[in-house]
Amino acid sequence: MARKNERLSIRYETIGSQVLRVAHWRAEVDTGKTPLLFFNGIGANLELSLMLGEMLPDRDVLTFDVPGVGESPAPLLPYRPWQLARTARKLVDLYGYYNVDVMGVSWGGVMAQQFAIQYRKRVKRLILAATTTGMTMVPGKMASISKMTNPRRYADPDFMMRNFETLYGEEGGDEAQDFVTALRPPSPRGYMFQMLAFVGWTSLPFLRLLKMPTLILAGDRDSIVPMANAHILNFALPKSRLHVIKDGGHLFLMSRADETVPVIQDFLNEPYDVDLADIRPGIQTA
Repeated sequence: MARKNERLSIRYETIGSQVLRVAHWRAEVDTGKTPLLFFNGIGANLELSLMLGEMLPDRDVLTFDVPGVGESPAPLLPYRPWQLARTARKLVDLYGYYNVDVMGVSWGGVMAQQFAIQYRKRVKRLILAATTTGMTMVPGKMASISKMTNPRRYADPDFMMRNFETLYGEEGGDEAQDFVTALRPPSPRGYMFQMLAFVGWTSLPFLRLLKMPTLILAGDRDSIVPMANAHILNFALPKSRLHVIKDGGHLFLMSRADETVPVIQDFLNEPYDVDLADIRPGIQTA
């Protein structure tokens, strides 16, 4: 079913026993650029990422509602990050892609790391926005975390707008209203399984294995994922750079899209190059 424009289709796909609601953008012109696989934040339905697909017209973009979020049915059992990464890889296969660029925001940034660790032969570039290394993260403000775990932020738009700045570290405005309007409450089981997925998980022991170019994006007013987490990622990843969104909160990808998306475009359009000294047996570099 096409929405927004002829580039976008939204449909249901069956991956094993799980049904996923998937958004897929085709490039306006086939330039051969690497497709982008996008992982959204916790409880975030794919409508919240429609802007990203529309602002990257030169490449295919693929994203999906995590089980139990948006309109994807809730899973029957809890899952671990490696299982969801495998599901995403099967989705990539279904759409006929091998190499992909991978991007994730917040919870989705943790999933992007898991995917890149698990399938690093297939990931050409990695973009991590407002995210952490998992259980080893520097925690955000307690006022933000407590409201983030409150299910009212999904069910009560007035509650969300009143607490928007406390939650995300930026003032509520037109972008905040757009965010609240597009948000769809996840199922309680789906949201709980998302929170449980990364209990005990950290990417720190594996980050040195990720040799692909990596862009780290962070807002200096993010009250959920403080800037220290971006510095940890930037230090641990061999080929990373850090771009700070000045006065950006946790939702800078949406609220500051005009500033952020060009940075992403420039990074994705850079020539892909890996030093020969960094090539390891069994790791695809092109």
